[in-house]
Amino acid sequence: MKIEKDCVVRFHYTVSEQGSAPLESSGEREPLAILAGRGNIIPGLEQAMEGREAGDKFAVDVPAAQAYGEKREGLSQRVPKKHFGGQRLQPGMQVVLNTNFGPRAVTIEKVGMSVVDVDLNHPMAGKDLHFDIEVVEVREATAEELEHGHVHGDGGHQH
Repeated sequence: MKIEKDCVVRFHYTVSEQGSAPLESSGEREPLAILAGRGNIIPGLEQAMEGREAGDKFAVDVPAAQAYGEKREGLSQRVPKKHFGGQRLQPGMQVVLNTNFGPRAVTIEKVGMSVVDVDLNHPMAGKDLHFDIEVVEVREATAEELEHGHVHGDGGHQH
């Protein structure tokens, strides 16, 4: 079966910035499971997977615009230090900040006495990425998976 919209895909990946050492790999874990065509992964990788089959191994370069987007200037915010729960903060650190819209990864820019300046861009924004992919399984999605918009079971969501 070929990968197309609304099928379940389980795959292993290794991701790196183009020309750099790997940043993350699923090789020692269960494969990642997605419902294809539902925006569960970055657009450039999802497009590169279309038409592939179980057993396929391939590499793809995804430009920043098709990954986590270009880095946008002016996405800084000053946050009271109390919202970081006493963590020892340093410029350049990436932390998860609880916001009104749920958890959000931010990068610490400057630490003051009572406030912290953070960059709200995704930590991978502006980065061209390289993926090595191994497609492990492609199957039809269940009616429940289609209704919920995500995969259930191994590598997917558990209710």
